[in-house]
Amino acid sequence: MAGAELVSRRVVPGWLRRCLRAGLIMTLSAAVLCALCGGALLALTPNVSDAEQRVRALDAERGISALAVPTPPKVAEALVATEDSRFWRNPGIDPVGVARAVVVWLEGRGGDGGGATLEQQLAKMLYTNGGRTRTDQVEQVALSLKLAHDYPKSEILQMYLAIAYFGHGFYGLEAAARGYFGTTPNRLTWPQAALLAGLVQAPSLYDPLHDPHLARARRAEVLGRLVAVGDLTSAQARAYADGPLDVSP
Repeated sequence: MAGAELVSRRVVPGWLRRCLRAGLIMTLSAAVLCALCGGALLALTPNVSDAEQRVRALDAERGISALAVPTPPKVAEALVATEDSRFWRNPGIDPVGVARAVVVWLEGRGGDGGGATLEQQLAKMLYTNGGRTRTDQVEQVALSLKLAHDYPKSEILQMYLAIAYFGHGFYGLEAAARGYFGTTPNRLTWPQAALLAGLVQAPSLYDPLHDPHLARARRAEVLGRLVAVGDLTSAQARAYADGPLDVSP
């Protein structure tokens, strides 16, 4: 046994063993620190048990009752494919998205690197008044974990779509479906669902009434995401992308 240890020490140089030991200590220390900071952040951020009440209050201010509208499968799939493809299996945050956001922060660029989950976006709308500062984004991460813990994914989707802004004063899926297409959410076609799912990122940029060219490009992008996650075939996506926007003036 002593001989094996002696061979090991000869094979692995002392400086390398010291580096590995130091790296392990630093990694463990960082993990402990992150756990302590995360625990403190969870304790300091608001309880999210009132999320539905906040949604209802916002809807009441706007004179709508969008929370009562069930989420149509087409809209759910288009939104998830575009905004948060790992939504159904993530714990409220997406580790890949968080890593991307950290890189963006370190480089001093604005935004979150496109890594915000639907829970984070919902937290931003309900609890941080749409804030985009670094402090707001850190708080949104903690709140998104709480939302994912307290609510089923289906309810998170329903709350999100009840208060999301689709442009032209249309808050909530019901108002957007009627305003753009003169129909109810459950009657939306794939092209219509794709158009609405694409609007939540930037309603004024992809406005189908003012800039149909960009709106068509965004719709095609959403249809492409639906192909990527297996909800549509390439042939279906091409056919839908070639069709008219068919929005009400």
